[in-house]
Amino acid sequence: MNFITQIKKPHWIATILTFILVGIFTIQNYVLDTYEVNGVTVSFYNNYLIFKQSFFSLIENLNLYTNHRPIHVDYFKYSPTFALFFGLFAPIPILLGLFIWNMLNALVFYVIWQMDLSNQKNKFWIWAFLIVEFLTNVQSSQSNGIMAGLIILAYLFLEKKNVVLATLMVVLSVYIKLFGLVAFALFLFYPDKIKAILYAALWGILLFLLPLIVVSPTELIQQYENWLNLLIIDEARDYSPSVMGWLNSWFHIYPSGKLLTGLGIIMFLIPFTQIKKYSNPVFKQLILASILIWVVIFNHKAESPTFIIAVSGVAIWFFCQKPNPIHWVLLMLTVVFTQLSPTDLFPPHIRNEIFIPYVIKVVPVILVWFKVIYDATFLRLEDTKKA
Repeated sequence: MNFITQIKKPHWIATILTFILVGIFTIQNYVLDTYEVNGVTVSFYNNYLIFKQSFFSLIENLNLYTNHRPIHVDYFKYSPTFALFFGLFAPIPILLGLFIWNMLNALVFYVIWQMDLSNQKNKFWIWAFLIVEFLTNVQSSQSNGIMAGLIILAYLFLEKKNVVLATLMVVLSVYIKLFGLVAFALFLFYPDKIKAILYAALWGILLFLLPLIVVSPTELIQQYENWLNLLIIDEARDYSPSVMGWLNSWFHIYPSGKLLTGLGIIMFLIPFTQIKKYSNPVFKQLILASILIWVVIFNHKAESPTFIIAVSGVAIWFFCQKPNPIHWVLLMLTVVFTQLSPTDLFPPHIRNEIFIPYVIKVVPVILVWFKVIYDATFLRLEDTKKA
């Protein structure tokens, strides 16, 4: 009876549903196998194949950052350390490995549930709010659920005064995607800053050198040079659902990426002037939400699966304080236009002629980010009480 009582709890129901849905989507991607894009054959789990192949390319001293057709399409854009990590998946059959990988991305649910946001019942509503974006990430076999989870874990470890593990979480996120660096802003609100710097440097060096387990120093340096060259070339590609894409498609404004990022950093730092709020837990959660949203909307290479990171920030912003009508309106806009706009709920001509060209997906998240900045900067501490 105790077991039955436990699994009836909202977070257990959400966990079981996640397991089932990941299984269904994983099998679907595996069975569908391939599709055609502009005459190019692409696997439904192409990103997983990219990740898995990266380990073999690493140990065989092949350039990680080139297109290894016909094994997979597109490029590996992560660190050599990430390629080494995928050695754990190398001996596992694709279907099982793909399922495990997709379940690892469910880390985002677990860590948000550990936050002091609301009651047990609301944990299910957090899951319900995130599930569409999470499954979008699963369909693409990407790493964004893990990225969001690592950044939130860094916050949780900081709250527990565990600087060692907090710095490890952030450095791990950086070795997956470089924008994880933004999460170091959280450390401003906690003591032991010198200790944090030292441990961040230590973890950074260890993870940088870790691939030496399977490659020589010369080979490793060459891989890092190849990675840098790819990132430089990548900068010149088309804009995506981001602040840059929004300015381009709505207002025909084409600022330089560096200028826009600089302006974004200035706006991001505005709440940091509120030094008296640094010890307030809701203020810190708002900054965490700002980080999760910022790394997506100011990323000119953002794509639909990336939005599980930003929407996690929206969830934290909404559930960490007592919502008002503006919060509810922004939440509903996010559900309809960020989460549901790419789905079949809308006719194809609306998606293809309005939602995609006008990057509608990113617009509600941009509005929420402005509200997060406002809340963190101007709300009185007594106004940021939890629901």
